[in-house]
Amino acid sequence: MFTLGFAGGLDVVHERRLDTPENYTYDGAAVLLEDGVVVAALEEERLDRIKHSNKFPVKSIRFCLESRGLRLSDLSSVAYYVDEVSADALLTRMYLSRSDFQRRVDARTLMRTMLGEAFDCAIEPSKLRFYEHKLTHAACAMYQSGFRQALVYVIDNAGALYAGRRNLEGQVSLETLALTPPSKSIQKFCHALLPFLGLGLFEEYKALALAPFGNPDAFDAVLGQLYDLLPDGDYRLHLDRAVALIGLVEMPRAGIELSSRHYDLAAALQRAMERIILHVLRHYQSVTGLRQLCVAGGMAENVATNACILHSGLFDDVFVHPVAYDSGCALGAAVLASQDDGRPVPKARVESVNWGSAIGGPSEIGAELARWSGFIDLERVDDGASRAAKLISEGALVGWLDGRSDFGSRALGGRNAFADVRLVGNRARLHKALGRHETYRPQGLLIKEEDLRDWCELPPACVALPFQSFLVPVAPSKRGSVAAALYPDGRACVQTVARRIRPHLWSLLDRLGQLTGSPAVLSASFNRSSEPAVETIEQAASCFVGSGLDYLVADEIVAKKADLSRAPWTSLCLSLPPYAQLVRTSGWPEQRARVMRDEISTTYVPSARKQISPMLADLLMGLEQETSVGGLMARAGLTPDQETRLMSEIIALSSAGLAVLRPPSTPGAGHDG
Repeated sequence: MFTLGFAGGLDVVHERRLDTPENYTYDGAAVLLEDGVVVAALEEERLDRIKHSNKFPVKSIRFCLESRGLRLSDLSSVAYYVDEVSADALLTRMYLSRSDFQRRVDARTLMRTMLGEAFDCAIEPSKLRFYEHKLTHAACAMYQSGFRQALVYVIDNAGALYAGRRNLEGQVSLETLALTPPSKSIQKFCHALLPFLGLGLFEEYKALALAPFGNPDAFDAVLGQLYDLLPDGDYRLHLDRAVALIGLVEMPRAGIELSSRHYDLAAALQRAMERIILHVLRHYQSVTGLRQLCVAGGMAENVATNACILHSGLFDDVFVHPVAYDSGCALGAAVLASQDDGRPVPKARVESVNWGSAIGGPSEIGAELARWSGFIDLERVDDGASRAAKLISEGALVGWLDGRSDFGSRALGGRNAFADVRLVGNRARLHKALGRHETYRPQGLLIKEEDLRDWCELPPACVALPFQSFLVPVAPSKRGSVAAALYPDGRACVQTVARRIRPHLWSLLDRLGQLTGSPAVLSASFNRSSEPAVETIEQAASCFVGSGLDYLVADEIVAKKADLSRAPWTSLCLSLPPYAQLVRTSGWPEQRARVMRDEISTTYVPSARKQISPMLADLLMGLEQETSVGGLMARAGLTPDQETRLMSEIIALSSAGLAVLRPPSTPGAGHDG
């Protein structure tokens, strides 16, 4: 019996009709269960290349179906991550904001229509399920925790606390203990202060990275006025009082360096959130007597808060689902529907989330990378893990692809970028190689599972940390050998690698130990700052060429950069992604003269815009299909200097994710007109 759960927006990738910045449709994803067991799961962003994609997850649903050769009609149920009443209300708000939108349908009809059109297959009305959003968060965590009973805390824009219990047959119940309305949202509390740190939507993790470098006492009194801790685990927020920070800290602007005051504010924000969360948990643990905790919701991505809970002594064991944010709600909807269909999920705790697409075998990998001849040189080796370890030990920055990709926001061994963790300077090197400007952000520390107790100071129940969910203290004797991964207080975001789950990655760590004495590596996700993590070997090749990484290792293939100053850039094919739109406007920006302005804009929310030269705009105006760059330039009759400037502009546009540059599908292919 197959069950599909999905999350995401209502627009297809090239449209922007039914999405708004205020809705809940970010982080689209699809998950397929077979008799309660996850067999495929993928975030839409990995395929449509829109970070935090708010589009209808057609590509990820298709991936799930094709992984088992299914059609929609083969599924026992299809579950959406929002209850039907809320979905209908969202549609009503969208319709009211668009007076030109003629067609009015309810959510069930719209979903059936969109699925039917996308997959050329009607779905029976009774198979389409809707589940409450916060409940899908809770189910995602509790159902895969392995706990028989636990307190479940959903920390989200609209959160809740539940008492989760699993019976002998594996059926899970979630009893509501308390609801957290948006007026008490920890997420909104955080968002109210992000502008003072120069941060915005989806950038809470940057505030977390700033916090360890600051002194929370500097803003403790001011932030203390923004909340009241009340009896019985209750609290009240006063976010309107955030204006008191005006004048106390200067809002950063583009190009302005952060000051110590910004670090202090981030530290105070982190402390305030931890105080509120522990206040809530202390009460409900006392009331229920439950000694296990599950945490889910967008704010469960805060590894420092998770660590605070873990070391609080309130609970014997804490489980934070590795996909705690909205993509995980696709899984939550699927497990709820599967249980309703009589197929509850397994009782054991989830150990890995490598449920995405595979990179293929050596011949497939080699064929794809060979298309980039002139940009990269290839070598076939007997042991890719050993070669990667040697390269890392010699100071190289290495892109790494291994097996199926991991579901979620963190790189857990399937699509990573690695560096020697012993040298503190490698943190900044790895960030810069991937185009990330916040070089203060620590990265993951990967160690072998069996080394955990020797390397980290943890409560007795912690025997593995497979998901980078916690900041944990590194043993003082080990800190010198993992300097690049450490926070200022000696903690690190640790992930343990099990040999039975990621044997190639385990071998890499083991070989590093033989070469350097430190079986550990510094890890980041394999993507440039403008794009989501790579999913396919084609995406990995493109990212590698455009990055500062030195090598790419995939199975038995090792790729090295060629001399890119001599690379045949004009042999590549150029196209615009489906979410990119070419816009030409005429206006009076300085109230002196009318000027033409050419831009590439996007159909997703929040949108991106980049001004381009009139010369490039003229070329792109006639671009209806993928076309060779050389052919475009030849038709335009450009001078050599113009060709050089244009090529640089096209490369920059590609790096920003607003154009696609790739080799022809076959040698000599590509449309020249």
